[in-house]
Amino acid sequence: MSDRAGECSVVQLGRLDYREANELQGRVRDAREAELIGDTLLLLEHNPVYTRGRRSSPEELPQEPSWYAERGIEIVDVDRGGRVTYHAPGQLVGYPIVRTADVVAHVRLLERVIITALESVGVEARARVDEGSDFTGVWVEERKIASIGVHLRRSITTHGFAINVDMGLEPWQWIVPCGIQAPITSIAAETGETVDGEAFAAVVSGVWAGEIGLSAEQMSAARLATLIAATDAPLA
Repeated sequence: MSDRAGECSVVQLGRLDYREANELQGRVRDAREAELIGDTLLLLEHNPVYTRGRRSSPEELPQEPSWYAERGIEIVDVDRGGRVTYHAPGQLVGYPIVRTADVVAHVRLLERVIITALESVGVEARARVDEGSDFTGVWVEERKIASIGVHLRRSITTHGFAINVDMGLEPWQWIVPCGIQAPITSIAAETGETVDGEAFAAVVSGVWAGEIGLSAEQMSAARLATLIAATDAPLA
């Protein structure tokens, strides 16, 4: 996917508010389109938030917004595909900002990356490619462990995947996740063990780079800010 001298970049951003991360994605996309950077994977966590994709329907959030707000969960509408999903600390979120001519192939690649990474921590997972778009993502038997939703503009992707590593699962029960009534799980729930989130993120980034046939360069958030400054948009 990248045409930048056999390298791609991975940026660890820590925890970011969803709106801040969404704005940053837009700037990174603009920089990728302008060839200021190569293919780039942003890895981070979000504060608690429900995001509604383009295919969402009202019944997927059955409570009033104030009910969710009382529980510390924001609701944000986004331009990605898919329906309602949940982000919170303990979940690894990945935003691959890459050039691609085939968004379906991009989604299938992300599924493979997640499945391979989960194997490394003893979780046997699968994709459900033939069961319709609502089943996009990665599953452990009938339990969903990772969500995928992407957006494509001028052959550059934004949004991406979210893998439940070691997060509280109760807020998933307050919505209809991805438009279907399916149990949600996490690596910690499946293995019964504490998960080293940083180590798992390193596995994910390595598998991703291997899948796109490039070597991964770790880039600091400060270096990324410098590179995308040429887009002449405020970072915050």
